[in-house]
Amino acid sequence: MNLKDVHEIKVPRTQRKRVGRGWGSGMGKTSTRGEKGQGRRGGTRFRLRFEGGQMPLYRRLPKKGFSNHPFRVRFEGVNVGDLEAAFPAGSTIDLEALRAALLVPKTATIWKLLGDGTLTKKLTIKADAASAGARTKVEAAGGVLEILEGQAKDRAAELAKRREHLAARSTKAVEAYREEAKKVGKPKKAVAAKGAKKAKVPGAGAPKGGGAPKAEGGAKGGKSKKDSKE
Repeated sequence: MNLKDVHEIKVPRTQRKRVGRGWGSGMGKTSTRGEKGQGRRGGTRFRLRFEGGQMPLYRRLPKKGFSNHPFRVRFEGVNVGDLEAAFPAGSTIDLEALRAALLVPKTATIWKLLGDGTLTKKLTIKADAASAGARTKVEAAGGVLEILEGQAKDRAAELAKRREHLAARSTKAVEAYREEAKKVGKPKKAVAAKGAKKAKVPGAGAPKGGGAPKAEGGAKGGKSKKDSKE
């Protein structure tokens, strides 16, 4: 092997980036650092999720309170007017029939019957939930509405049970307050003992009309007749 053969062996190596060497480095005048600004000098570091000084995303998003969004039960709403237009009389309507009629998307899992529109056809409807107005219109048209067993029905029953529990607890608390108020009652007035003398009130023996009390000797103003003559 000769030295020539060694030099002909090509090893892939990335050329080192020579920054700060002027135009000859191929990096331009500012050496890949742009113009004036925050990152022009060496040693500059930016924290994670830094957005150039504007309000970052983690401060723009609300964080106060509780969101029930991850635990929601999302129904696909279908009105009775849509069923009137899409199905003939005597049809059995469930989620698969609604998907075939393009009334709900393919990703729908539960649906609720709503009461907007008119219904004149006799239909057998199998829904996960239904409004009171929709139930009235289906029964008035002679149809049958069946609420399917599942997550939606279980949640509705649990919610109704919770409301009953809260109402019973509030009623019990009100009754307890009333009983406590009866026990306390109104404060009784103090009754004076028999044989006890009434306390004298200062000025109670003054004569009527607001005049000064008579002095000894019968003269008004506290002076006798002899003193007045002198």
